[in-house]
Amino acid sequence: MTSMFVSLPVTDLERSKAFYEAVGFRINPAFTDHNAACVVVEEDHSYFMLLVRDYFQSHTDRPIGDPSKAVSGATLIFLDTREAVDVAMAAGIAAGGSEDHPASDYGFMYQRQLTDPDGHVLEFGYMDPAAAQQGPEAVPSRQA
Repeated sequence: MTSMFVSLPVTDLERSKAFYEAVGFRINPAFTDHNAACVVVEEDHSYFMLLVRDYFQSHTDRPIGDPSKAVSGATLIFLDTREAVDVAMAAGIAAGGSEDHPASDYGFMYQRQLTDPDGHVLEFGYMDPAAAQQGPEAVPSRQA
């Protein structure tokens, strides 16, 4: 089985855990301690590992960048509906995140960009199922 773990350095582990729970994910306590928290995005497949910066630094000899000053990546998570995207965004903003870029609506695909309290970019999106299976041309009447 293939699983994906995205590790993120954080300055305040408790604040970060609360943020990621607010947007709809859960914390796996079996893999959580004072240095790290395992955020379950999709059971048995996709996770974030939130690592306090000192602990993250122990895994690399390279300097850790400051995501609040320079974006080095973005994680896009597709949800089941456009409404679910808006709900996750509202919850994330209420939990200390920000929306620094306007929504992108391509007709067949809708995306919004949420910045977490540390500056990591988390995007939520929805794609029309026909477009996901056949490409954007499958829904030309809705394409922007």
